[in-house]
Amino acid sequence: MRRTLNSLLLPLLLLAVGCTRTASVPKEVTMEKDVLMDKIRGAWAGQVIGCTYGGPTEFKYANFISDEQVLDWNDDIIKWWYDHSPGLYDDIYMDLTFVEVFEREGLEAPVESFAKAFAHAEYPLWHANLQARYNILQGIMPPQSGHWHNNVHSDDIDFQIEADYAGIMAPGMVNSATGYTDEIGHIMNYGDGWYGGVYVAAMYALAFVSDDIPFIVKEALKTIPPQSRYYRCMADVIRWWEQYPEDWHITWALANEYYGYDIGCSGGFNAAFNIDAVINSAYIIIGLLYGNGNFYRTIDISTRCGQDSDCNPASAGGILGTILGYSGIPEYWKAPLYKVEDVPFKYTDISFNRACQMSYNQALQVIRLGGGSVDDSSVTIKTQEPEAVRLEQGFEGHWPIAKQGIGKTPSQMGEFTFEGKGVVFTCRFAPDRKEIPDYQAQVDVLVDGKLYKSVRLPAYGNGKSTELCCIWDLPQGTHRVSLNWTNETKEIDLIVGSAIVFADKPAPVTHIDQ
Repeated sequence: MRRTLNSLLLPLLLLAVGCTRTASVPKEVTMEKDVLMDKIRGAWAGQVIGCTYGGPTEFKYANFISDEQVLDWNDDIIKWWYDHSPGLYDDIYMDLTFVEVFEREGLEAPVESFAKAFAHAEYPLWHANLQARYNILQGIMPPQSGHWHNNVHSDDIDFQIEADYAGIMAPGMVNSATGYTDEIGHIMNYGDGWYGGVYVAAMYALAFVSDDIPFIVKEALKTIPPQSRYYRCMADVIRWWEQYPEDWHITWALANEYYGYDIGCSGGFNAAFNIDAVINSAYIIIGLLYGNGNFYRTIDISTRCGQDSDCNPASAGGILGTILGYSGIPEYWKAPLYKVEDVPFKYTDISFNRACQMSYNQALQVIRLGGGSVDDSSVTIKTQEPEAVRLEQGFEGHWPIAKQGIGKTPSQMGEFTFEGKGVVFTCRFAPDRKEIPDYQAQVDVLVDGKLYKSVRLPAYGNGKSTELCCIWDLPQGTHRVSLNWTNETKEIDLIVGSAIVFADKPAPVTHIDQ
């Protein structure tokens, strides 16, 4: 009965708040301030709910999750995650790092402020974020901190899950939203990794002024350069949805067949693990398109697509939550949030309610900057025609062809010989001793007998890296690498975990057909 009632009321609600079901948006949209706030609250609530719903499944499924498998939901579930595993909400507290800098320093805050706030925050990080923090603390500032030369995870999902702030602060102003992704997104990502955030932010911005989900998904894609792999995947997903509108599993299978491979991430190559932004963005729009405006179906499908199955429903839920507004999210999904609305997210002093107020304040500023107006009771938004951001593609001319386990110290490894044009070495310390928290291993990296670079690797703390070094752009051929650990200590071992070799083209398949 709830679903039927929502389907009847939704068109009336959307007309009342100034949205449109036509395949365009007016040049100006006027809405009441309380409607704007309701949509902002819906955006943040959708993220929290979607993240919580998918939380128990995160990266536990390389395949899709069966429709028969029950995913839990109850009135205490969000409070439980807040109390017992608050790191689940990295989607939110990472976003809030940037929201807080805008609040403190204004909309013209320099990228250095965001980079330093991010790098010195107490929260743990992973993948592109982890490597970006390492880079910044070692003096490599954005945009180089996110560039694929310095960050092998640059195509990963990191900024995609953190870009909600940009769309929420720029309602209806899609180019303003993508503008706020540029410098911040390049703190940790590049190319397709940046595009994940651009696309999510653009969908959020459009969700304030349209309720037509296919229109939002297609219109937002205009912000992505058509020459990019990211664009091709999203365009294909949209096309497959149009061909197979009744079964999301078909589109899921096609997306994985053509785009379900990971090029850069050292943990994702040749593994049943894919944190790449391209495929995970596909799962967001599969949820949105096949969910067809139903909140449950949207977050459920994005979750059941697998892989980063808390972040993807968080983004899909946030975008749909913006369309619906907080008041339009069904009570069943919203009720658990009531218990934590004023509880700060872990690693911050910002609660759900405070986050909504901060985003609302910033949205009013951006509306004025975008040529709109704000009066006592309403806002008038000057909407924007989407424009594509610049083309950039990581790992050009490089293709991973082999992963070799090492598991030795640099001196035990000796000279490493490979055939290709690049190589990435992963690393770890054993044991991870707190007794020497200030120790940094110093390693000279020699390629073909010449010093390529010197690196410092903290043994402890948030400034650690999972990669010892990345070597790129060598002439295709045979190369020799030596790792000289110059300040070796008996207190701890630096272990070279594996080597991922890159060549100028994929490795050929040489099996005999018989």
